[in-house]
Amino acid sequence: MIRWRRMSGYNALWVPGVDHAGIATQQVVVEKKLMRERKLTRHDIGRDKFISEVLKWKDQYGGTILGQLRRLGASLDWSRECFTMDDQRSKAVTEAFVRLHKDGLIYRDYRLVNWDCTLLTAISDIEVDHLELKEETMLKVPGYSSPVQFGVLISFAYPLEEGLGEIIVATTRIETMLGDTAIAVHPEDKRYKHLHGKHAIHPFNGRKLKIICDAVLVDPTFGTGAVKITPAHDPNDFEVGKRHNLEFINIFTDDGKINSNGGAQFEGMARFAARVAVIDALKEKGLYKDTKKNEMNLGICSRSNDVVEPMIKPQWFVNCHTMAKAGLDAVRSKKIEIIPQQYEQDWYRWLENIRDWCVSRQLWWGHRVPAWYVTLEDEQLNDLGSNNDRWIVARNECDAMLEAQKKYPGKKFQLNQDPDVLDTWFSSGLFPLTVLGWPDDTADLRAFYPTSVLETGLDILFFWVARMVMMGMQLGGDVPFQKVYLHPMIRDAHGRKMSKSLGNVVDPLEVINGTTLEDLLKRLEEGNLDPNELSVAREGKKKDFPDGIAECGTDALRFALISYTSQSDKINLDIKRVVGYRQWCNKLWNAIRFAMGKLGDHYAPPATIVVSSMPPVCKWILSVLNKAIGKTVTSLEAYKFADATSAIYSWWQYQLCDVFIEAVKPYFFNDSQEFDSARAACRDALWVCLDNGLRLLHPFMPYVTEELWQRLPQPKDSCRKTSIMISEYPSVVKEWADDKLESEFGIILDTVNKLRSLKPPTDTNERRPAFALCRGEDIAATVQCYQSLVVSLSSVSSLKILAESDETPPDCSTAVVNKDLSVYLQLQGALNAEVELEKLRKKRDEIQKLQHALSQKMEASGYREKAPPSVQEEDMRKLTAFFEQLRVIGEAEKKLDA
Repeated sequence: MIRWRRMSGYNALWVPGVDHAGIATQQVVVEKKLMRERKLTRHDIGRDKFISEVLKWKDQYGGTILGQLRRLGASLDWSRECFTMDDQRSKAVTEAFVRLHKDGLIYRDYRLVNWDCTLLTAISDIEVDHLELKEETMLKVPGYSSPVQFGVLISFAYPLEEGLGEIIVATTRIETMLGDTAIAVHPEDKRYKHLHGKHAIHPFNGRKLKIICDAVLVDPTFGTGAVKITPAHDPNDFEVGKRHNLEFINIFTDDGKINSNGGAQFEGMARFAARVAVIDALKEKGLYKDTKKNEMNLGICSRSNDVVEPMIKPQWFVNCHTMAKAGLDAVRSKKIEIIPQQYEQDWYRWLENIRDWCVSRQLWWGHRVPAWYVTLEDEQLNDLGSNNDRWIVARNECDAMLEAQKKYPGKKFQLNQDPDVLDTWFSSGLFPLTVLGWPDDTADLRAFYPTSVLETGLDILFFWVARMVMMGMQLGGDVPFQKVYLHPMIRDAHGRKMSKSLGNVVDPLEVINGTTLEDLLKRLEEGNLDPNELSVAREGKKKDFPDGIAECGTDALRFALISYTSQSDKINLDIKRVVGYRQWCNKLWNAIRFAMGKLGDHYAPPATIVVSSMPPVCKWILSVLNKAIGKTVTSLEAYKFADATSAIYSWWQYQLCDVFIEAVKPYFFNDSQEFDSARAACRDALWVCLDNGLRLLHPFMPYVTEELWQRLPQPKDSCRKTSIMISEYPSVVKEWADDKLESEFGIILDTVNKLRSLKPPTDTNERRPAFALCRGEDIAATVQCYQSLVVSLSSVSSLKILAESDETPPDCSTAVVNKDLSVYLQLQGALNAEVELEKLRKKRDEIQKLQHALSQKMEASGYREKAPPSVQEEDMRKLTAFFEQLRVIGEAEKKLDA
């Protein structure tokens, strides 16, 4: 996994770091590879050789990820690349553990943990996904050939001692009854008053189960009012066991099989196979009662998809409460800003309810816990870890030896380091400090800590971001960064999470370079999927990419992903959209090619341009460029990247290419000297647009913009930068702004679009006469001023301006531009009155809906008292315009009816 962060003090200094995040997953991948290729387990080759194998795997795939980042155009300071398990980072992890332990924030305890029977390790609370089941559900569980039943409540009876009958209990995990050590009832429940202090008898091992009273756990109105207690395998029962000093009996092996404590009848069975066997055995004894559907919350490991098993294990924990409070205060005080802001509530909810963090993992790959266990002479070594007071936390074995000698003076002992490793997020949580050289007092640490911006995925807000904040403030004395930008998570086109087993994972290089279906399927087969998963994955690839993936290039992929960020928390990535942006890159290339042809080989851009002497269309394009620059800059500053891409795309596509380039072509196709001045102005405006437009687009499409920008003519005696990447980003030019001209062009472009919409689909190159009915001198003057532009852009043969008193010619289709302007296109026998009437009817319905909604708003209670006068005036103007447009449509309908 790659982590990178923007460092304060630099505009483009991003530090990449290869993380060992997902250590459990990586260890399992390498273990599977060893078994598949060499028929060996990690225990067969030993810890050191196994770690060497994992490092080889890291070098191969870590390099792949860095290669992907380079191809994606990531602007990073590659000289600062680091790995969280290199010497400097490992030193920092040890130092952090020692300091936190000294401060009383790290401790070891014997507690119930979330155990993953596939990964063979404890996992933290936030690595557990919770699946809400509403009814009986059959789920596929790793290691089981058949689906396993969940979402049911199984009732059975325990026989009571002294012939007192039986007591009925219910559970969703019947196999755990093998570890039951008590039955709890409510102290005020009269049904069981006579059983207080009595015992039930376990039907399979004869163990006595005490009937205890517990008002905290038991709800007498739920079920039978009696609750089986398995202290070693249920969080609530664990607390009951501590309150009543019950026996804690673990019945599972680490890989999820029944151990000897479960009884010889079930020993060696997989836990969910034992579930069926226990029910059958209860039936044989006549103790089984019934099975009912039941809503339940099932814990699933986010890494392995295995069902989490609560198990008692000695583990290392971090007390998070004081650090979490500091993290809460940092966000509430705006010392840290979370973007988008909506995720602040998630931050508060999680940190306000934080529990102590289990940081030890029963793995070999990772930072080994810097703790040594003291075994005194004559003690058995297999008691490692049985006494929490015997642990020595130190920076190295020498320090541990000295500390042990002080603690046990004159005694002989042996030191053994804890074989466990630390949770990956412990070392990742230190990254803002360790990447700058902590714990050493480095120049980088003094200059750049705290950093400015962290950019990461919202899915690890708690896994990573919260841990960095807590540990950064505790160990670094300040917040690790001032802003956190959370990007959406990429899903497939159907909205599904990308998963190897579904076959919907997309490698960015496959989109950049393109690939065939055959190669996609080949890559699946090279993975670690089991046969069933491989079959599903192959079908998924064939369905989603029947023709493979077209070559899209880096620029198109970057622009698509950034434009997708408006989708909030998820990006449903459709490759067809990326292909669309690749085609848009071609349009940019063609625009530059046209411009270079019109600028000429000897064109030299002026040092300054005089906007006032330019033709209106040049003034307009500079004004809307100015707006696009302003919108892009403010959007980037607000981290609204999709808004920035929208502003840039709209300007390039709809204003520069569709309007300006088309509008200035007549100046270049006519060699008349009377157009020399206008041609020169158009050249200057075109060059300014291309120079600014490419620099504006560069952060989003770095490769094509660099290539095209290098081809632009350079101003004489200029000190232009050698690369667009280090050129100044465009800024608003006050002199270019012309709101009045933009308003006029808005009317003219609406007029053009309406005329285009009137042309029959069969018309390809035919130009027809058009008419503009103007209701007022101002609108007539505006249309008159841009008459030739309308003719050129709308591809009509002529445009005649009509006053209200003028008759419109026959055989015309019509469209309403606004209350003051309607346009007509003469179809000369091609007019279909029914089609035109249908168009007018749809337009009338649309305006009537808008007019009705506005009328309701204006007639609402309190509108006149609360709405500002300016709002009321604007609403009245809109309402009047709607009524006028309906009148114009009515007149057009009458003419068509005639």
